[in-house]
Amino acid sequence: MSDTARPAAAPPRRGLLETLQIDTRLLGMIGAFVVLCLAFNLVTDGRFLTPRNVFNLTIQTVSVAIMATGMVFIIVTRHIDLSVGALLATCSAAMAVTQTIALPQMLGLPLGHPAIAPVSIVVGLAVGTLIGAIHGWMVGYLTIPAFIVTLGGLLVWRNVAWYLTSGQTIGPLDPTFQLFGGTNGTLGEFWSWVLAGLAVLAAAWAIFNGRRARQAHGFPVKPLWAEAALTAIIAAAILGFVATLNAYQIPANRLRQMFAARGEAMPEGYAAGFGLPISVLVLIVVAVVMTVIARKTRFGRYVFATGGNPDAAELSGINTRMLTVKVFALMGFLCALSAVVASARLTFHSNDIGTLDELRVIAAAVIGGTALAGGIGTIWGAILGALIMQSLQSGMAMVGVDAPLQNIVVGSVLVAAVLIDIIYRRRTGGR
Repeated sequence: MSDTARPAAAPPRRGLLETLQIDTRLLGMIGAFVVLCLAFNLVTDGRFLTPRNVFNLTIQTVSVAIMATGMVFIIVTRHIDLSVGALLATCSAAMAVTQTIALPQMLGLPLGHPAIAPVSIVVGLAVGTLIGAIHGWMVGYLTIPAFIVTLGGLLVWRNVAWYLTSGQTIGPLDPTFQLFGGTNGTLGEFWSWVLAGLAVLAAAWAIFNGRRARQAHGFPVKPLWAEAALTAIIAAAILGFVATLNAYQIPANRLRQMFAARGEAMPEGYAAGFGLPISVLVLIVVAVVMTVIARKTRFGRYVFATGGNPDAAELSGINTRMLTVKVFALMGFLCALSAVVASARLTFHSNDIGTLDELRVIAAAVIGGTALAGGIGTIWGAILGALIMQSLQSGMAMVGVDAPLQNIVVGSVLVAAVLIDIIYRRRTGGR
């Protein structure tokens, strides 16, 4: 044996994406979304990425995206919820009846009274949470498969909504309630810029605070330039999004009505943009809260532990039955919140509200990276999945694609997304 010392083996070279610790799947989704938008913008002669269409696209996405964040928890725990669209309809009907019949007749409160909107929203949230908890109890404690429970719920709650309203369209809804719908409720240009600035500061703080935390615990960190570049990209995305929404101008006739309602005359040449819709602000708050729950709370850790291995989770002391009740109750709460946004955007309750939303919500979660086998999923991925789905449908509608063909394309995209996810997880060892 030679006494000559062998040179130490050089450490393996790491690729750029590995060095930057970038989620390649999320990066691929963002890339696909960008390509999709550019393609539709090209075939629609630049109409797809106009401020008006971007504004409409965001408010159309909110309802499904809110429910998709809850569906992540449902699927992560190896369950499914086919009743979300019907549950949305029931909550919408309950709120509409509360606003237009119950409160005016029982308490003599007319539409426009300050108590109408808060009371009706509380009623809707209570109804959704209670129904979700009942579903969870049947799944967790009676051990009825979630597929059967929620399939039955789809039929039951859709028709309960019909009976609550006697099959009639109810509206218009309370003006304050309508603020959660989109064009009837926005922050305006100034407060949109203020919120954008705060969001940029919050993102920068989160990135560099996370860096300090990893360094304090001895974990590897990205190069400082990579952290700065990521912060710059996020800041550009936030500011660009708000600038686009602010560029969508409020029609002159509506501005005149707004000034007239205040007893003022609109100045000559005055113009103003809509800004950030309140419904989008609600989605942002839901996304942040759900992300914190998933990553920073015991409940979130239990959800992912149960999804990863239910038997081991139960043996470790997790009450998986009660956890199931909580997850479905949370899903019901988010369905009710989506009902607020959906009915406020329409300004009335209709019998077909939420139809097929259960399929859109499941598709958004799966396209966003939530594994049907359980244990894996992200909140922001589900929201991006909802945005991709809505962009696909809106783009095809603008091009003139018939509704049946739109559904064929969306179904094909869903199957392709699951196939790509399976291939990706095989190549990355199931991560």
